[in-house]
Amino acid sequence: MIEAGNTQYAQSNGLKIAYESFGNPEDPAIVLVAGLYNQLVRWPLELCQHLVDRGFRVIRFDNRDIGLSDKFDGVRAPGYFRLLLKSYFGVPVAAPYNLDDMAADTVGLLDALKIPAAHLVGMSMGGMISQIVAGRYPSRVLSLTSIMSTSGERGKGEASLKVSLKMVQPASKGKTPLDIAVEIWQMLGSPAYPMSDDEVRAQVIAEHKRSSNPAGYLRQISAIRTSPSRVELLQSIRVPTLIIHGNQDVLVPISGGIDTAKHIGHAELVRFEGMGHTLPQALLEKFADLIHKNSNIGA
Repeated sequence: MIEAGNTQYAQSNGLKIAYESFGNPEDPAIVLVAGLYNQLVRWPLELCQHLVDRGFRVIRFDNRDIGLSDKFDGVRAPGYFRLLLKSYFGVPVAAPYNLDDMAADTVGLLDALKIPAAHLVGMSMGGMISQIVAGRYPSRVLSLTSIMSTSGERGKGEASLKVSLKMVQPASKGKTPLDIAVEIWQMLGSPAYPMSDDEVRAQVIAEHKRSSNPAGYLRQISAIRTSPSRVELLQSIRVPTLIIHGNQDVLVPISGGIDTAKHIGHAELVRFEGMGHTLPQALLEKFADLIHKNSNIGA
């Protein structure tokens, strides 16, 4: 059985990137690209084990500004309300970096590990990054799986204002940052696969002990909000593509997955009833089967 904690480091795109690798180095590589403010540990070990069992070398890593990878300390992100003005009214906004930069980080990690091409699996923001890699660096991608993500098209896969404001709720006299983190997790959770507040709290605490960088959260939000629509890029993707989405996702509603599949004509869209913006433990083996099938390994 695989175990966490074998953190290694690679130089990628001028940054130190933390990663973990599981399985036989000679097997086809599959790279798991995490979402907004998600450390590599947000990819469950059980899913990694399922993928190793299906013949993959599995790599999960911390994006820039999160976990044990390099941070952009001291670099300010634009305020959230200015980002909303950018989204709705086109007000110019300068961000420290964008999703294209993060896509280049992913390719740089492949370079550092001497991997010519890999299968990419991205969730949420990681799905956006993976889409860009598949579109801009087609020779480096063998297959694409985009989970609970969107196309960047205006009006598709966009959270309600209520959900968006909750995502940036500050701590107050009555609520600690931990309390708010638990509330956000539960708001985004999967109704058919609930977790108790104690389970969520334990996971949030464990992640916080590994690393905490709240300023990076806002910088990653600005990367998402200031990046353009990927529709034209999606239409250029030719590799086998799988879209996984939950029907009850409130952060990136199902319209985002539908629109992504619409612009990648050959993509398979698989929707899960009762799934929100999480990776329910009960569905991990099913996800692994779908990803394996999409990869054509052993076909």
